[in-house]
Amino acid sequence: MIRPPRTLLHVFPTFAVGGAQMRFVQLANHFGRRYRHVIVAMNGNAEAFGRLSGDIDARLVTVPMEGAGLWTRLGRFRRVLNEVRPDLLVTSNWGAIEWALANIDGRYPHLHTEDGFGPDEIARQLPRRVWTRRLALRRALVMLPSRTLHHLAEHVWRLPRHTLRHIPNGVDCQRFSVAADIQWAAALGFSPHEPVIGTVAALRPEKNLTLLLDAFAQVTQARPARLVIVGDGPERTALETHSTLLGINGRVIFAGACAEPERLLPTFDVFALSSRTEQMPLSVLEAMAAGLPVAATDVGDVRNMVSEENHPFVVAGEPRALAQALGFLLDSTVKARLVGEANALRARTAFDQSLMFSAYAALFDGNIVRTEERTRRTLSSQV
Repeated sequence: MIRPPRTLLHVFPTFAVGGAQMRFVQLANHFGRRYRHVIVAMNGNAEAFGRLSGDIDARLVTVPMEGAGLWTRLGRFRRVLNEVRPDLLVTSNWGAIEWALANIDGRYPHLHTEDGFGPDEIARQLPRRVWTRRLALRRALVMLPSRTLHHLAEHVWRLPRHTLRHIPNGVDCQRFSVAADIQWAAALGFSPHEPVIGTVAALRPEKNLTLLLDAFAQVTQARPARLVIVGDGPERTALETHSTLLGINGRVIFAGACAEPERLLPTFDVFALSSRTEQMPLSVLEAMAAGLPVAATDVGDVRNMVSEENHPFVVAGEPRALAQALGFLLDSTVKARLVGEANALRARTAFDQSLMFSAYAALFDGNIVRTEERTRRTLSSQV
């Protein structure tokens, strides 16, 4: 007898295009009709839905939020849970934590994914959020893509160690090992024959692109170069103004959002990341798969993600250090090529998406309970 597909209820604070959302798209498109997906975008933004393949079983559910107090929201979430009756509730990040509270009795198996923090938790964890996570996630399995987050969940949130799962993000290495799209690059206004620094990022405060502009201004004092910023967001106008004030606006290209970054990445000489906070950024994995050297701020797991040869170019989050890393990689083309080749090899061996698919399939297929039972049996045998 063929069993019907398992129903997964995914709750995102927003379903706009971003790291967690694109990982879900990557997983859903790979698994096809193996699962039935019900998606809630709490702020109503479902932009990433258009990235899902047309042949998968996926639908959006709208839950009214405006003007509702906490208890009203929890009641609404509970009603959705009881209507959908998911085989697995999958919540994403702090913004979906209220759904964990709505399921605090553990009626529905629960997988919580935590990808990182906004600017308000860069310096320290907020006590209220720590205690809420500790309470709301005590019955959940918690997926953490970075070792940094895993340590935090165990030692700060104090979640039971046997409920934590470290699953690194994965990337389609073959997709990103393609030749540059010269025509597209030319249409954006830069030539592949001049030094190009590129980044792919949402234009939001935590991406700290002002730092990248400041560093790039120092880079261009010693050599000609262009900076290509792929992405869009609320900070675009402010960043364009800042580049004008620095006198580099003629050397900076704001390329806007791009659904196919693999077409542009090979036209870069160096990939840059300037974030204040990250955990395991997909943009860095994609750059590695494309064979690029990476100059980055030392945040999250970035240093452990890149190849050993790339370690010297993961630096403090200040303009001079980032400018020095970028300038060295632009000037030392042989070294930059060797670093890029080492990054591509590391991406293929450690972060290919096939590894991520296998790990998520085990969770989506309902191995949560069996894993917990095995853990309890092991602990009992040791008493």
